[in-house]
Amino acid sequence: MDHILEAIGAAEGAGRIEGFGELPVPESYRGVVVRADETAMFDGMATKDKDPRKSLHVQEVATPDLGPGEALIAVMASAINYNTVWTSIFEPMSTFGFLQRYGKLSPLTKRHDLPYHVVGSDAAGVVLRTGPGVTKWQPGDQVVAHCLSVELEDAAGHDDTMLDPQQRIWGFETNFGGLAELAVVKANQLMPKPAHLSWEEAASPGLVNSTAYRQLVSHHGADMKQGDVVLIWGASGGLGSYATQMAVNGGAIPVCVVSSPQKAELCRRMGAELVIDRSAEGYRFWRDEQTPDPNEWKRFGARIRELTGGDDPDIVFEHPGRETFGASVFVAKRGGMIVTCASTSGFDHHYDNRYLWMHLKRIVGSHFANYREAWEANRLIDRGLVHPTLSKVFSLEQTGQATYEVHRNAHQGKVGVLALAPQEGLGIYDSEKRARHEEAINRFRGV
Repeated sequence: MDHILEAIGAAEGAGRIEGFGELPVPESYRGVVVRADETAMFDGMATKDKDPRKSLHVQEVATPDLGPGEALIAVMASAINYNTVWTSIFEPMSTFGFLQRYGKLSPLTKRHDLPYHVVGSDAAGVVLRTGPGVTKWQPGDQVVAHCLSVELEDAAGHDDTMLDPQQRIWGFETNFGGLAELAVVKANQLMPKPAHLSWEEAASPGLVNSTAYRQLVSHHGADMKQGDVVLIWGASGGLGSYATQMAVNGGAIPVCVVSSPQKAELCRRMGAELVIDRSAEGYRFWRDEQTPDPNEWKRFGARIRELTGGDDPDIVFEHPGRETFGASVFVAKRGGMIVTCASTSGFDHHYDNRYLWMHLKRIVGSHFANYREAWEANRLIDRGLVHPTLSKVFSLEQTGQATYEVHRNAHQGKVGVLALAPQEGLGIYDSEKRARHEEAINRFRGV
């Protein structure tokens, strides 16, 4: 990989690296993998006790051939998402089932069905090669990758690509993901790298920023408008931190739910004024493992109205799932919306349907974003309207530890991973723009 890294380093500050496509493609590269023969290693253990440091390995893997419409990128940096946590602990199922099903689709997709899975759904880097039919991108382009992989051979995907029957999340439901020195993507996953950000900063927003955009801003999600009261769970976390920024920028009224004074302060730094520290205020939405506590829902709802001057949330930005979902349905306003994109505390949701049907509320499912939504979310980053929430950066060899910290919620914002980049702070080629946003870019650092 040395010749690739040298070429990128020599062109530091340039938007496109000339002659990059003439460099030889390595026959193999280092990637972070889970292994098919280890999928039972955590059987019988509680979720919280499963350790990604034991299941994630850095190993040399063969460089796959490119197919039509694909690109090979030299990955400078990536980031940890909760889907890497799920992959690493083999919950709710092993991802090798995804790879096997994808491998049966065509001779080309059979490449993905391997005894190892190169994981990761974020990346910033440089296009090294493009496959047949790619016209928009060229070798040497500095890019970020979003994680929507679609085939688009079915009519259903042409109104909203998220509805394509062959829609998958790259690096989770496909192989050759971004936690690696090289990665294979479809060309329609690529977007311009924001020039004022370093590689690790540019890599960190992709999945969560796009997910938050569709869930909160897009007409496919909550279609947020000015003045909406938006309850945001985990508002300083990888996903919630982008929802908080979008709510503030969009003229909404975010009510940020966090679990510590440090996280509350981060929300205030992002411009939010209404913050609930659920740990300090002692909310316990379950009496035991099987019994929700509606009295706690009511206490929580009263606290929200106290902060907002009597208003219930128009929108509840849901992603914790089991732990919070009953409270989310209860506190949403009459006619309001609970929009959910994940279930990081459990997929088995419990709520009292009376508060849904009799108060005309809606539950809307939201999953990642289509290309247009991802592009618009990246444009917000590029224009300095939304900023990375990167708090900590690990080396590729430390990916297990990085994933462990996300699994244990021992992190703020996003956790980055350096791939080919030898150090932090590289890849910035618009210093003037950066200077205008330096404080916001770094507000999660060291917290």
